[in-house]
Amino acid sequence: MAMTMIEKILARHSGREVLKPGDITDIEIDARVARDFGGASVVKHLVDHDLSIDDPLKTFFTFDCNPTGSDQRYAQNQQICREFARERGIKIYDINNGIGTHTLIHEGWAYSGTTAVTTDSHANILGAVGAFGQGMGDKDIAAAWHKGSVWFKVPRSVKLNLTGQRPEGLTAKDMVLNLLNRFGANTLLGYSLEMYGDEVGRLSLDERITISSMATEMGAIIILFTPNEEVRKYSESRAGKAIEVVKADADARYDQVFDLDISQFTRRISLPGQPHDTVEMDQVKKTRIDSGFIGSCTNGRMEDMRAAVRVLQGKQVAPGVVLKIVPSTNEVWMQCMEEGLLQIFKNAGALVSNAGCAGCAAGQVGQNGPGEVTVSTGNRNFPGKQGKGSVYLSSPAVVAASAVAGYITTPDDIPEKPPAFTPTEKTVKKKKAKAQKKVVHDQPIEVEGRVWAINRDNIDTDMIYHNKYLSVTDIHEMGQYTFDNLEGYEDFAQKAQPGDIVIAGKNFGSGSSRQQAVDCFKSLGVQAILAESFGAIYERNAINAAFPILMYDSLAELGLQTGDTIQVNFKTGALTNTKNEQTIRVEPFSEVQMEIYQNGGLF
Repeated sequence: MAMTMIEKILARHSGREVLKPGDITDIEIDARVARDFGGASVVKHLVDHDLSIDDPLKTFFTFDCNPTGSDQRYAQNQQICREFARERGIKIYDINNGIGTHTLIHEGWAYSGTTAVTTDSHANILGAVGAFGQGMGDKDIAAAWHKGSVWFKVPRSVKLNLTGQRPEGLTAKDMVLNLLNRFGANTLLGYSLEMYGDEVGRLSLDERITISSMATEMGAIIILFTPNEEVRKYSESRAGKAIEVVKADADARYDQVFDLDISQFTRRISLPGQPHDTVEMDQVKKTRIDSGFIGSCTNGRMEDMRAAVRVLQGKQVAPGVVLKIVPSTNEVWMQCMEEGLLQIFKNAGALVSNAGCAGCAAGQVGQNGPGEVTVSTGNRNFPGKQGKGSVYLSSPAVVAASAVAGYITTPDDIPEKPPAFTPTEKTVKKKKAKAQKKVVHDQPIEVEGRVWAINRDNIDTDMIYHNKYLSVTDIHEMGQYTFDNLEGYEDFAQKAQPGDIVIAGKNFGSGSSRQQAVDCFKSLGVQAILAESFGAIYERNAINAAFPILMYDSLAELGLQTGDTIQVNFKTGALTNTKNEQTIRVEPFSEVQMEIYQNGGLF
């Protein structure tokens, strides 16, 4: 049977000759990784359950969220990981190394046909070299460290053909923002996407990384590229061996096939709040900014640094504007130094930090304050993700040009003199601490509870559980922070009662791989969450934590409102509004979900 790229890779790692979409199988993991924010929780699971390490040589820590050592709890968690690694013979890529997913590529652990899991939700960046990478929660990673494999549901595949000629000046960031404009945040939810076309074949490794890194923002499991000769040789030099490139079969079956004309792609920028809310550059030109950020796993590569230098050389960052530049890895940082780029950055007035995730993580430069307007090369601009200000997403060249101009612009339209800033009054609102709720531990097949009807799509993990609380590892402390970054529901934790049931729209839990976005509901005693669809990582985290989640097609006939009471049966999918006795069917638990639920969790 002909197979797609994802099917071939998973089949080879499961001992199966053939896999098809929907199959659930254990897959062997070649690289098993925990980062600094999730690492301490992984260690806690292993220690609490007295679990051994399957293969220390395939097991790693990567410290990239807080490489500056600027946060005490991050420092504490990093030291927990270091001590555990010394005892178990596990390698650490420490705070001087850079972004973990890039490290896997640089160090030759990830290449065509390999598999890797990490607590980084952008592990699917490895699709740039034709590898399967998946972000997972700390329970999944602990299980992978112990067993060497994880269960996985084979996703459906989509084929995307880019036809036509790439317009001059169109960057890889522009390309992926055009894709986000076309597909949004959930059209490709749960799919594996393969990209083809003449222009695709000519993309450099750095450009492929930029595109693959934003698969998560499209809701996709991964964006996979077939390595060209340049990428294959690079991977072979890093792995130190010959590599067989895994390709989809010519007659592979795809759920959908899309043909897009790249010649129609335009320079685009994401408006604050949602990566997929993109517009053409002309619509936001002259928007005043306070800061610029160049870096992240999306645009922190050498080609990105050179693109920024071409704009900044001989120029100065505008008065009142702060430009922060963070190379993705120490290797890129060193190359910037050798080529003289660091001197040009400093001469232009930019702040250059050591390698790491930077703006996307709260532990390094790149965060902004309330009222601050930032143009960033990151992959996310969810409210609160890169700080309390507003964040636009664009390419390194646009960020550099905007920093010089003092407003959003392109490299070919930089004014001779930037506008002067005028004083503005800004206030910072403090939030009251949320009361801690008691955790409820029971596993009934049928539950009844009060409804919270939240009629919103794409409620991401930063809205559910903000990244500033990620250092919290005690589940009893997590509930108080639930939804405190979701507009209109900041007081949810104070008003929620044990036994409540949350109902939301599409793509609930999109974004980060953080387990806390599930555990905070357990901390409050929330019984279940119903949604039209869930983010792929969130779905796994909830199932592994024995937290009930169910999907529905439509609840319109039930006429549900916040405060109503419903009954839901996890086995049959029967859902009843007790007020009018109307009953419909939602998707019941799968066999795997029921087994883990009855077991009280993955462990």
